[in-house]
Amino acid sequence: MMQEWGHAAIETAKRRGATYADARVMDIRQREISVKNGEVGTLAESESLGIGVRVIAEGAWGFASTDRLTREAVQECAAQAVAIAKASALAKRENVALAPASAYVDTWQNPFLKDPFRIPVERQIDVLMAADKEMRKVKGVTVAEGSMSFRRIEQMFVSSIGSAIHQIKMQSGAGIVATAFAGTEIQKRSYPNSFGGQHMLRGYELIEELDLPGNAPRVAEECVALHSAAQCPEGQKTIILDSSQLGLQIHESIGHPIELDRVLGMEANFAGMSFLTVDKLRKLKYGSDIVNVVADARLAHGPGLGTFAYDDEGVPAQCTPIITNGLFTGYLSNRETAASIGEKRSNGTMRTESWNRLPIIRMTNISINPGTWKFEDLIADTDDAIYMETNRSWSIDDRRYHFQFSTEIGWEIKGGKKTRMIKNPSYSGITTEFWNSCDAICSRDHWTLWGTPNCGKGQPMQTMGTGHGASPARFRNVKVGVAFAK
Repeated sequence: MMQEWGHAAIETAKRRGATYADARVMDIRQREISVKNGEVGTLAESESLGIGVRVIAEGAWGFASTDRLTREAVQECAAQAVAIAKASALAKRENVALAPASAYVDTWQNPFLKDPFRIPVERQIDVLMAADKEMRKVKGVTVAEGSMSFRRIEQMFVSSIGSAIHQIKMQSGAGIVATAFAGTEIQKRSYPNSFGGQHMLRGYELIEELDLPGNAPRVAEECVALHSAAQCPEGQKTIILDSSQLGLQIHESIGHPIELDRVLGMEANFAGMSFLTVDKLRKLKYGSDIVNVVADARLAHGPGLGTFAYDDEGVPAQCTPIITNGLFTGYLSNRETAASIGEKRSNGTMRTESWNRLPIIRMTNISINPGTWKFEDLIADTDDAIYMETNRSWSIDDRRYHFQFSTEIGWEIKGGKKTRMIKNPSYSGITTEFWNSCDAICSRDHWTLWGTPNCGKGQPMQTMGTGHGASPARFRNVKVGVAFAK
C-alpha cells in the first residue's frame, strides 16, 4: 500500500503541472521509558502514519501532507502541494534548479539482533530500576534517573524520476544519571553519555551491552566525590577531550556550520547561519594537518543515527571529505544547494523528522578519523593538562565561531600521569583556532560512534538523530576556566 499511495501522489502532481514530485510515506513507532528515584516517570508508546508530498511547479517548491491514507485523500494532498507551489511561484526570485540524480528501486534495513518492541516493557523497566537502585545505594546521591528510547521508522520514497525506495531503520538508546546536591552546589555524572546516553541504529542488544546496572555504582560514586574535588585550574592550558565530548565539539563547531542551507542563508531559523562562506571552500585551514573529518552515512562507517541507504531525496548514502589534512573541503548539500554552488551532485544529506515535515539538510555521521596514539601513551606524553569527560553544557554563537563548553568531570594530568579529580571544568575558544591546536588523536581502538538523538533545526523545529565518531584528542594552548563556580 505504501508504494501505491506514493505513486498516486506522483501521478496527480504531474497531471496538475508539477515538473518534479516526490512522496514519502512514513510509519513511525516510538517507545519512551524513564525512571526517577525508584518510580516510573515516563511510559509512552506512539505510532504515526502519513504521507508528505513535495513538488516543483512553475519553478517553485510546494509541500503538503496528510494522515488520511485513502486514494482520494492522497490525490487531494498532491493537488494541494502543486497549488502551493504555484502560489509560491508568484514571489520567486528564480526557478528552482536541481543537481542531477539517478533513479533507484531498492529496499534496505539496518541490521539488528533484537527488536526492542518485542521485549516486554516490564523487562526494560526492570533494567532501569536496577540501575536506579544501585545509584541510590551510594550515600549522597540526591536524584537517580534512567531512560530508554526506541524508534522504528519504515519509509517508502517514490519520485517522478522513477525511484521507489523502501527503508526500515531501528534506533535504540539508553542512559543513566546520578545527581548530588550539597549546599548550593549541584554535581552530576552520566553514563554512557549525557543528554540521554548512547543511541545507535541497533536493536535491544545495545542496551544489554551498555550494562546500566553494572556501571551505576561508579557513576554515583564519582558524582558524590565531585563535591570534594578541587575546582578546575584556570588559564591557557593543554586539554585532552574524551571521545564523547569531542563528538559534541564536532557537532557544534563542524557539523552545523557545514550545512550549506545555513551558509546560503536559506535556513537560519533555529540556530543561525555559518562562518563558512563559499569563498572558504578548499581554501580555509580549518584545523591542523592531522585533522580529517568526514560526513559518512554509509553502514560501513558504523550504525550511527546518521546512517541510511538513501536520503529523503533518494540520493544514495556516501562519504564526503569535510576536512582533509586540515583543509576545509566539503559541505553538507542537497540537490538544490549543490546546484547553486556549481557542484555536480548532492552529497545526500536531506532528511525529515516525519511525514508532515519538509526534508532539510541534516548532519549524517560527522566523524573525525582516528589517529595513531594509544590513550595511555597520549597521557604519558602529556606533562601538564586537564582531561575532560562528558559534556555538561555548551554555548556557541549563531555563526558557529565562538564557543564555550563545560564537562561533568575533569582529571589533572601531571608528569604523564592522570592524577586528582577536578570539578566544573570548562574551555572556550574560536573554532578554527581550536581545531588548529589539535596535535594528537587516539587510534581506532579508542574510537566510538556516538549518537546525538536530539539535534534541532528548522521552523517548525525538527528533531533529528546524528552520529559523531571520535577518539580522545589533545589540544594545546586552550583557554580553561571554571563553570558553575560558587
